[in-house]
Amino acid sequence: MLAIVAPGQGAQTPGFLSSWLDDPEFASLIADYSEACGLDLAHFGTQADAETIRDTAIAQPLLVGAGLAVAARLGAEADVVAGHSVGELAALALAGVVTATDALTLVRERGLAMADASALRRTSMTAVIGGDRDEVLAAIAGAGLTAANNNGSGQIVAAGTVEELEALAAEPPRRARLIPLSVAGAFHTVHMAPAVDRLAAAAAQVQVSDPGTRLLSNADGAVVASGRDALDRVIAQVANPVRWDLCMATMAELGVTGLLELPPSGTLTGIAKRNLKGVELFSLNTPDQLADAAEFCRTHRQSA
Repeated sequence: MLAIVAPGQGAQTPGFLSSWLDDPEFASLIADYSEACGLDLAHFGTQADAETIRDTAIAQPLLVGAGLAVAARLGAEADVVAGHSVGELAALALAGVVTATDALTLVRERGLAMADASALRRTSMTAVIGGDRDEVLAAIAGAGLTAANNNGSGQIVAAGTVEELEALAAEPPRRARLIPLSVAGAFHTVHMAPAVDRLAAAAAQVQVSDPGTRLLSNADGAVVASGRDALDRVIAQVANPVRWDLCMATMAELGVTGLLELPPSGTLTGIAKRNLKGVELFSLNTPDQLADAAEFCRTHRQSA
């Protein structure tokens, strides 16, 4: 059983699309997606520096556009699709809930709304690696922070004000390592509440269909059968924690044997390596991997 997953914000690196732009079909798709979101994705994926693409309003469309363009070039159908945080909008398009163009329109509004919410107060996120799970959660709560991303064994992301994150850094959980993330706000917390209504208004204009394949929700890891429910969940998720641990638990229950991560990949395959024992992983990052990626998908895809 094949799962295809899309990464979330923080996975982007300068120039990660450089090798892909030599592919005419990919370049054409990126041009279409750039028009849909009003950003030059080719420029931001090849020439912009790390600080520029850290901007929420740029990073989110860049990630979704890149993932969908690569998925189109791969041309593989999955048995399960899921996305981490903003990657959920890519997953909605892969499952046929919304068109790729609508996904880019929505992600542009999502990015702008979350950037505006982030500007209201200095907030950010820090990954907590290792440590005892209960002790980590207690330390996060004790600092007044939210466990905004629960990414399974060994990784929980704390989010909140800069001052709260500094307090956590001053008294970190035992045997845990703290890594500040390249994001510009406390995503998936109450600090993003102003963005929810704005995204909901944009989503009301979008036509949705029910998923054509199993689509997992960040809210609780559930397989979502209704397109409207799936989109509503993605909207609410802006201000609520991501339960990627539960998404992986559902993948295990369904019997996933192979997981392919779309570019810029490495984050979700790294998490899966620790949590989905026995599942074969493919981290797709460059066009010269397409043939091997397609073969990987054929090997693990269940018969239609």
